[in-house]
Amino acid sequence: MQYIPRTIQSDIEKALARGKSVMFLGPRQTGKTTLIEQLKPYRSISLISPSIRQKYEKNPSLLFGEIKAIKQKNPLICVDEIQKVPELLDVIQELCDKKIAQFIITGSSARKLKRASANLLPGRVVSLYLDPFSYSEYCDKSLDELLRFGSLPGIISSLDPDTDLQSYVETYLEEEVRAEALVRNVGNFARFLELAAIESGNAANFRGLSQDLGPSHTTIASYYQILEDCLILQKIEPFFKSKTRKRLIRSPRYFFFDLGVRNICAKEYGSVSLVEKGHLFEQFIGLELLRWARTKHGKVRIFFWSDPSGPEVDFVIETSDELIPIEVKFSKSPSKRDIKHLLTFMDEYPKAKRAFVIANNEHDILMDENVLAVSWKNFLLKQLDLLINKY
Repeated sequence: MQYIPRTIQSDIEKALARGKSVMFLGPRQTGKTTLIEQLKPYRSISLISPSIRQKYEKNPSLLFGEIKAIKQKNPLICVDEIQKVPELLDVIQELCDKKIAQFIITGSSARKLKRASANLLPGRVVSLYLDPFSYSEYCDKSLDELLRFGSLPGIISSLDPDTDLQSYVETYLEEEVRAEALVRNVGNFARFLELAAIESGNAANFRGLSQDLGPSHTTIASYYQILEDCLILQKIEPFFKSKTRKRLIRSPRYFFFDLGVRNICAKEYGSVSLVEKGHLFEQFIGLELLRWARTKHGKVRIFFWSDPSGPEVDFVIETSDELIPIEVKFSKSPSKRDIKHLLTFMDEYPKAKRAFVIANNEHDILMDENVLAVSWKNFLLKQLDLLINKY
């Protein structure tokens, strides 16, 4: 498969040109190794290799001497899967501080890095994130294919995506959960994983899952944290600032990072009903918004808004001076009924001056004076940055 440029590549190159090092995380098989090859580091160290990993586990400071011995000035060094030996971060920090080398550091789990990475000075290291392909990066698949198989690089080029996705899930659980002994009862966790996948895109209900599965709600919460730390789950926080509503939902919505992985974990294979497709479509748009927001480096944030006894809005984009509510509909012909909650949101929040319905329609439709129904494809490919004033 020919190399497909990634959005964060230019961010990495700009950071390196400024003399910074780069640390980017991302789930397994999102293309980190392929991206690194394009950057042509002087030396690559893969901690996936047992012999290399064991060498640095025994003596992390060995890396300092190896890099110091390189005759080239300020060489670019890649350390892949840093979470395997997080102690190396202290050595890398010293090499960066002394300007002996620049580093590209990658990882596929944040769990072991939380404490260790606190030592990495923000002024020295730029932190980025690599998702599966966004639609703007790779748009050669149909919507049905994206909803069923997701957009992991290895899957979009696979001749047997179902089998490869199944292998991905089994391998991931084996390596990340069992091998690291993150949970005591793998059977309970496997059942939780299926229900969490089915509930993907919904507001978390730890007590409800506890009643269904048996473990306490605190154990269920810890399971969610494990999946989030292992970069399998991403969350969207609720927007609950309100002077009038007292019961806005405050639990986050959790999304599996890739729809193909989500479907395998949920044991949902093959064709799905129209209702299920609508739910997947909403998750697809949510993931695309999260991926887009990450490229804006904190200048925009994604929320949702929900009153359990009243209106709800699927997504809210927050910029420095604006709130933009978004409703997602799988329909090809959105109706006035679909914009009711958007209008309510705009009435209650003065910073919300316009709203969008992202739908399956072919052409844009003006639903109200400040509410536009847009084609999902045009929204993701052409309009998103323009609509949000290129934040």
